[in-house]
Amino acid sequence: MSVLVLVGTRKGLFLLESGEERRDWALAGPFLAGWSVFHAIADPRDGTIHAATNSEVYGATVHRSTDRGETWTRADELGLPEDTGLTLEKTWHVEPGREGEDGRLWLGAAPGVLFRTDDGGETWQPVDSIVRHETRDRWNPGAGGMCCHSIALDQDAPERMYVGISAAGVFRSEDGGGTWSPANQGTAADFLPDPFPDLGQCVHKVLLHPARPERLWQQNHCGVYRSDDRGESWERLEANGLPSGFGFPLALDHRNPDAALVVPEESPENRVTPDGRLGVYRTRDGGDSWELLTNGLPQRAWGSVMREGFSSDRLDLPGIYLGTQSGSLFVSPDAGDTWLEAAAQLPPILSVEAGWR
Repeated sequence: MSVLVLVGTRKGLFLLESGEERRDWALAGPFLAGWSVFHAIADPRDGTIHAATNSEVYGATVHRSTDRGETWTRADELGLPEDTGLTLEKTWHVEPGREGEDGRLWLGAAPGVLFRTDDGGETWQPVDSIVRHETRDRWNPGAGGMCCHSIALDQDAPERMYVGISAAGVFRSEDGGGTWSPANQGTAADFLPDPFPDLGQCVHKVLLHPARPERLWQQNHCGVYRSDDRGESWERLEANGLPSGFGFPLALDHRNPDAALVVPEESPENRVTPDGRLGVYRTRDGGDSWELLTNGLPQRAWGSVMREGFSSDRLDLPGIYLGTQSGSLFVSPDAGDTWLEAAAQLPPILSVEAGWR
């Protein structure tokens, strides 16, 4: 088995490949030169690479490649219904459908919209139930815009899925995206007069654990959270060893539903890693405690990691992948215990996604 890591940057896409040992890496690229790649993923069903791409000249779109980046096809023009008054701003996240859902993918975008394709990414249709959600007038953009950046599919329940939108919150659908309900109970919005509204939270990243689909993890503007009831309620966790509850990225250990990894930042006002050190924090007890992981990471660094800049693979031990805005990709082949720098001096890294074949 080989591991393929897709690294989206402000100046194109890079591919890194290694064997199962994940210590020696071959770098290829850049592909899609001139495009900002907010997220890219290799569809595990057929190997096609899909990339959420943005350009100041050509706008927001999706590219796909069936030959490991040698050639690319741009999707037909993405658009939103004129009567909504909404204009597509950025594409943020591509999520392949489940096994058996051939040709289906989902795309999160700004301003807080969701698209779906059933033809492998050739054409994309807006999901009307999100575009015209009855609470949309209460949504507000975060610092990165009003983006739909997290899409999680329950593999055991074909009709259940989740999205995370900044700054609106987490929404759950029980009918394949036909309708959506806020799923934010217990999630704070400390910047609002009512710190516990039903929606309006600035969620930064949401992941569903593949081995326990009722468990979700969330990195929020206002804390780190875990839900054990499919988003019906959330428990705040950072008062157990984290230097800050503020951060963007989140990664999971596929073997252990009690394990999660985060990269805190000092505060919303000072978005750098705490104490002048690039540190990953890991819990293995559901957030009851956190341990600082720094072995192999630079000891003096005022770093910043974007919400898509953290990923894990499905090997045993899992590999963890961390990309910084200063252009370094760090790899841990042992679930975070030790780290090595697999690439340096890349353009600012926007996204990291691990695949395998």
